[in-house]
Amino acid sequence: MSDPWGPLRERYARPGPRRLLALDGGGIRGVMTLEILAEIERQLRELRGAGPEFRLSDFFDYVAGTSTGAIIAAGLARGMSVAELLDFYVQVGPQMFDKSALLRRWKHLYRAEPLKEKLQVVYGAETTLVPEDLRCLLLVVTRNATTDSPWPISSNPLALFNDRALPDCNLNIPLWQLVRASTAAPVYFPPEVIEWDPNDPSKSFVFVDGGVTPYNNPAMVLYRMATLPEYRLGWSTGEGRMMLVSVGTGAAAQLGNTADAPESHLVASGMGLLEALMNGAVIEQDLQCRTVGRCVYGNPIDLEVGDMVPRDASGDPIPLDRDLGRAFLYARYQPELTAEGLAALGLADADPPIEPKKVQTLDAIDQIENLRTIGRAEGERHVHLADFGALVTA
Repeated sequence: MSDPWGPLRERYARPGPRRLLALDGGGIRGVMTLEILAEIERQLRELRGAGPEFRLSDFFDYVAGTSTGAIIAAGLARGMSVAELLDFYVQVGPQMFDKSALLRRWKHLYRAEPLKEKLQVVYGAETTLVPEDLRCLLLVVTRNATTDSPWPISSNPLALFNDRALPDCNLNIPLWQLVRASTAAPVYFPPEVIEWDPNDPSKSFVFVDGGVTPYNNPAMVLYRMATLPEYRLGWSTGEGRMMLVSVGTGAAAQLGNTADAPESHLVASGMGLLEALMNGAVIEQDLQCRTVGRCVYGNPIDLEVGDMVPRDASGDPIPLDRDLGRAFLYARYQPELTAEGLAALGLADADPPIEPKKVQTLDAIDQIENLRTIGRAEGERHVHLADFGALVTA
């Protein structure tokens, strides 16, 4: 019987520690994620004395992504550098959000074909989730609209539905198609139909964006799939054995109705409710990670709980050599796309000026350079590998 791990056997036979990376959805705002990752990649190269051949897939054992985060995570798992992915976004971004023909606009705003074609080029049309095609484990979050359920799909070769003897083995799905399914944002893009088993029509499903599941921020589902015995990895937990880096695509509270005008029309209410639910889910996943894990960096959740970084009586962060018994070390990098948030990043007087409203939309193609500037500022100010102690060098 062949080894299910294939060329990854030696790496994953080692006991650890394990390093996880989770990437949020957020449309073209993924360029901010990439600039933050560029800073992580740069610091790791410097710390390890590595050359340009170093990749984040050499460091992170398991990467997860939802929607635009899935595009990035898949590229990293394939062994792409952050610079290569940034080039992809800058060059292909306008095509990814190519306007649909007017007669089809009532169904969705953008055409899927440009993204499909580019994903096949960047990943390879025949690339799947098998270990031979990836340099580290990958998790892609999507939503199966046919079964009305979130489908986080992993490349873990030991997982129940990844047995290569199965006719509907998850590992056989083309990587580009799985990523396309995760990015099929309702209204923006048409859904993706995937034939899990070409010989069984009942195994063909309609998929839409993973961002409309509770896992637009996939950090906690990644942790569960890496550690729970049901997923057949069962990696060890503990502050000295696991770290989780979570990167968002920017946050900005959308102020709603006021007391003197509490009602809104039906369309505005519907759109506002969907956005509110998605934002709430992102924050909830972050909050869970800070509760189960030990937060080493992150913006405050709210005025009551703050950033949840453990501190002593004087308000100083408790040193990492004092183990607090949490399941993992955790950092959340999430730029705040408000006037106050930009000012805190030193961008209040950016030239040209950055307007918060313009950088908050999922399809802000004309704001790519401003989004990159925000991502760079977040990375340079807040990414510090020392926050993870010995887990960085182990």
